[in-house]
Amino acid sequence: MSATIHPSSFADPGCQIGEGTRIWHFCHVSSGARIGQHCSLGQNVYVGNDTVIGNNVKIQNNVSVYDAVTLEDDVFCGPSAVFTNVYNPRAAVARKDEYRRTLVRRGATLGANSTIVCGVTIGRYAFVAAGAVVNRDVPEFALVAGVPGRHIGWMSRHGERIPLPVHGTGEYECPHTGDRYRLSGERLHCEFRSLAAPADDTAERP
Repeated sequence: MSATIHPSSFADPGCQIGEGTRIWHFCHVSSGARIGQHCSLGQNVYVGNDTVIGNNVKIQNNVSVYDAVTLEDDVFCGPSAVFTNVYNPRAAVARKDEYRRTLVRRGATLGANSTIVCGVTIGRYAFVAAGAVVNRDVPEFALVAGVPGRHIGWMSRHGERIPLPVHGTGEYECPHTGDRYRLSGERLHCEFRSLAAPADDTAERP
C-alpha cells in the first residue's frame, strides 16, 4: 500500500514518504523531509526540509515540524503542539546557521498545545502534558507538566501513570504489558516483557 496524500496537500519533489502513511487536508511536506511508514499527518501539518520522522508517528492537526527536528518511531504529537529551532529569534537577524537540534525519542507523547523549545531531547516514552513548555531534556518515561515544564511523575509504555515517586526507589509491574519498572534515584529503568517490546534504542529510519 503506497502513501495516501489528500489532493489539497503538497508533497514537494524529493521528499521521502513511507508506505501506508496518510497525509490529510492542507498539509505541506518539504522536499528534504523523510517520513517513515504508517504515519498519520492531520490537517494543516507542515514538515520542514531538515526533518526525520520515523514509523507509526501520529501528528495531529496544526503542527509544524520545523528543520532540525527528529521524531523517532511511535511518537505522538497532539493538536497544535509547537516546535522551534532558533533559541533567540529576531526578524532582522539571520540565524539559520544557529539551529538547535531537537530529538523526540521513541514512543514519547507531546500533549496538545505543548511547546518544545529547541535543543532538547525528549526521552523514550516520556509524556509531556497539554500546554507544558519544555526547555530542558526530559528523562525517559517522565511525566512533565506546567510552565516551565516540571518532572511530576512517571508514565508507563502503555500510557498510564506509574505509582512511584519522582525520586527514590521502588518497583512496578504494568498489568497490561508485564513490563517491569525499577526506580533508582532519578532514573526509571524498564525491563520490557511484551512481544511488542523495542529491540533497541535506535530509531528506524525511512
